[in-house]
Amino acid sequence: MSEITLTCNPHYRYGGDLTDEEREARLKSDTMRELVSYAVGCMMGRYSLAEPGLIYAHSGGMGFDPSRYGAFPADDDGIIPLTEEQWFLDDAAARIEEFLGVAWPEAPIIETLTTLMDGLSMDKAGEPRAALRSYLSKQFYKDHLQTYKNRPIYWLFSSGKHKAFEALVYLHRYNEGTLARMRTNHVTPLMGKLQQRISDLDAEIATSSSSAEKTRKSRDKDKIAKQLIELRTFDEELRHLADQRIALDLDDGVKVNYARFGNLLAFKDKVCPKKKGEDE
Repeated sequence: MSEITLTCNPHYRYGGDLTDEEREARLKSDTMRELVSYAVGCMMGRYSLAEPGLIYAHSGGMGFDPSRYGAFPADDDGIIPLTEEQWFLDDAAARIEEFLGVAWPEAPIIETLTTLMDGLSMDKAGEPRAALRSYLSKQFYKDHLQTYKNRPIYWLFSSGKHKAFEALVYLHRYNEGTLARMRTNHVTPLMGKLQQRISDLDAEIATSSSSAEKTRKSRDKDKIAKQLIELRTFDEELRHLADQRIALDLDDGVKVNYARFGNLLAFKDKVCPKKKGEDE
């Protein structure tokens, strides 16, 4: 069995140093990672549940046909928020639940989601919705970089270490108006939501009679305040680059195009590594 050279064969894929149970667990986990990646691809319009194969991989969104996606429509602009908390109704975690409901309509979504996260986390997931958000926020893009050998097709725009805002953008659907749309539809509204959350927490802290509750809410407020500061800095650079209406030439390759976005993109050191002796 170990001589059959198929990636779906655990003996071939993971070698002979693991037990059969460990190999099967690894295979299940990797299969679930691939399923999440496929779901994101369907959100982006790269793939479709209605048609087999690659659906869209052109440039600038030209020729994109929304009618090819059936019951699970592609995102209207190829910008998918990826946040630890659901600030947007159509963020990645919410849309994965929608994907599961369309792909397996007979099964309750929470059961399908539990199966997905248990497999993905090797039965260490915890509450499935929280586990999904954690995976998308902390691990999904690392897996994507590994799959595409640091030449990603989905680009992670990130406000920074506090993760106030992160979003995936499909390289092939990016156009000169994408950054302005990200700012208008996501970043500006989120700044307002964060400010409102701080105000709400201030009111709750002032009226709370529990010292433990006040401490917890003060901690939450401090976290949101740091995120708001980070997001404002991100918004300044986003506005600057959005005004430039940056166009991509896919013939230049991922590394050259990725470098055009300054500090807006995460994992720049992996996609655009500095050569030895090169100036920072």
